[in-house]
Amino acid sequence: MMTTTKKMKLSLLIATAALAFPMLAADALAAPRANPLLKPSPLPLHYPPFDQVRDSDFGPAFDRGMAEQRREVDAIARNPAKPTFDNTVLALEKSGQTLHRVNLVFFNLLGADSNDARQKTAAGYAEKLSAHGDAIYTNAKVYARVDALYQQREQLGLDAESVRLIERWHRDMELAGAKLTAAQKKRVTAINGELASLQTEFTRRVLAEVNDSAVVVDSREELDGLTDEQITAAASAAEERKLPAGKFVIVLLNTTDQPVLAQLKNRALRERVFKASIARGSRGGANDTTGVVARVLALRAEKAQLLGFATFADYSLADETAKNVPAVNRILAQVSGPAVATARLEGAELQARIDANEKPGFTLQPWDWQYEAEQLRAVKYGFDESQLKPYLELKNVLENGVFYAANQLYGITFKQRTDLPVYQKDVTTYDVFDADGKQLGIFIADMYARPSKNGGAWMSNYVDQSGMFGEMPVVANHLNIPKPPAGKPTLLTWDEVTTAFHEFGHALHGLFSNVKYQTFSGANTPRDFVEYPSQVNEMWASWPQVLQHYAKHWQTGEQIPQQMVDKVLAAKKFNQGFSTTSYISAAVLDQRWHQLPAAQLPKAADVMPGEAKLLAESGFDYAPVPPRYRTPYFSHFMGEYAAGYYAYLWAEVLDSNTVEWFKANGGLKRENGDVFRAKLLSRGGSADALGLFRSVVGHEPEIGPLLERRGMVLESTPASK
Repeated sequence: MMTTTKKMKLSLLIATAALAFPMLAADALAAPRANPLLKPSPLPLHYPPFDQVRDSDFGPAFDRGMAEQRREVDAIARNPAKPTFDNTVLALEKSGQTLHRVNLVFFNLLGADSNDARQKTAAGYAEKLSAHGDAIYTNAKVYARVDALYQQREQLGLDAESVRLIERWHRDMELAGAKLTAAQKKRVTAINGELASLQTEFTRRVLAEVNDSAVVVDSREELDGLTDEQITAAASAAEERKLPAGKFVIVLLNTTDQPVLAQLKNRALRERVFKASIARGSRGGANDTTGVVARVLALRAEKAQLLGFATFADYSLADETAKNVPAVNRILAQVSGPAVATARLEGAELQARIDANEKPGFTLQPWDWQYEAEQLRAVKYGFDESQLKPYLELKNVLENGVFYAANQLYGITFKQRTDLPVYQKDVTTYDVFDADGKQLGIFIADMYARPSKNGGAWMSNYVDQSGMFGEMPVVANHLNIPKPPAGKPTLLTWDEVTTAFHEFGHALHGLFSNVKYQTFSGANTPRDFVEYPSQVNEMWASWPQVLQHYAKHWQTGEQIPQQMVDKVLAAKKFNQGFSTTSYISAAVLDQRWHQLPAAQLPKAADVMPGEAKLLAESGFDYAPVPPRYRTPYFSHFMGEYAAGYYAYLWAEVLDSNTVEWFKANGGLKRENGDVFRAKLLSRGGSADALGLFRSVVGHEPEIGPLLERRGMVLESTPASK
């Protein structure tokens, strides 16, 4: 509260300003600006008012949102009436809407368009937000009420989704520590707070390392193999960094393998790029993450033990469709052996090509693989990425490929709009309409890489669908496609095309959501089920009808020649040993770290030697194929996919089974789309995940289709017998 003396001083200050600067006085006396985050957006479907939100709004909005939810939850805890679904679980579901809205806007922007102010807010509120959540989920009085309803849930006369909501709140509260002693709850809260801060710091360091590790190139000649557009972009990147004229910069992505390695002819430069990539986060200095990793692993192990689990992996998997550590280890073992064996065969073929064509020859190294593989692909299949890219222009891929497939399968249509504010000028928005012409949602397309953006690709919700709140979805896809120079087309690689279809599969999960409760909206499913619908959507990228519709030459409009289409389809299994081993080794690394007992966890100095040991013990000692992510920049490992990176493989098992179902039933047909939408995509997390899968496919998941897709044979292993 302001004292009288301070009030008087402020009045004198305003009065003095009014004499000298009348306009300043008027502004000072005007009503305070309203924080746009404190109420639902007035824009269509409550689309965020990006042009009105200031970074300074987030802190006060977080404070208000937490205070509101504390009052709401306290009222539930103190309610003297007997617990009912409405006065307890439904009241919990309704609580915290301001905070939920602020969380969605802030954390989506933090990933898509970070800046110093947002990073500072994230660091300042990480522990506060974590403690706020813990206070709700471990509230003994609230848990007692939820538990009472849980025990009699089948006798309450509720619909299936409401019963599942009781079960979800009960399970989440127990996994949060609601049944722990007061001292244990206090320790879990402290652990969660520190973990939140460490994860925020890890993300900041990884982003800084990606930018700081960019490779400076001294001459255009060294860039031989890149397109003119890529070279121009490299020159622009150097200019942005205020480097001398004639310099070029290769900007890295947050993966081990870098796309330019498939094109650069200069082997020494390929080596520099690769070594810069794998050194990130482990070379000392302010952005080294090994100490953060070691501390996070220790805290996770301690938390798991407090909650009654042997390891963090056991704790994390308790809530997934895979259910337990042995099941995950079994699926990883079933694929690991065939993947490495296939990679070794591919490597031998590449080495034979090097020996026959390179003078002098050399031993295949990680920085050679993608370049040599592209040369071999051209020989085997008669084309390479440079021939394909002119037919893969971004807007065509999105509107005449991704959207077209969705239209043919589900009947939905899209209309770009330019009246909604965006947080970056490159972002585009589309209204999405259902087959009956009614609006289904809004789709945000954020396709280009930039220094303020996290690496990788992802989907996010800005507004969750909810029947209870009458909310319709606003969803976004984020990719990291290098932006070409002004006036030049954005031509994609085949991997980027596949990623666009993949992420839109997530978007469809959000757009088609038709649930009562926000908790179950869209992709709010078990983590190892989230990737399943998106991986199914990848199948349409190479479906002939779809491919012919979008793959048109960016200059002439000529449709992609059928001969090239045939070559693309024929090459689908090419290099699968490499790509599978790259992914599986990272998934195994994630599991091995989180399955270690507390006594065996590493100190900071032991993280990199420990990584090498874990990979070798797991059969990934083939140096030419490193993990897709190494521990110091493994963002999935440090975020919500902790002990869950296997989910992409588990989802691909489900996906490959579903692709076979689509094919057996005629492929790209409205009837098939209607079934997949009604029985699975619209249900979100409102029903058992594997039950939804079985309702579509008609049987339990089988691993055979995945291995056949990747050109591998299932080996008999102790884990798979």
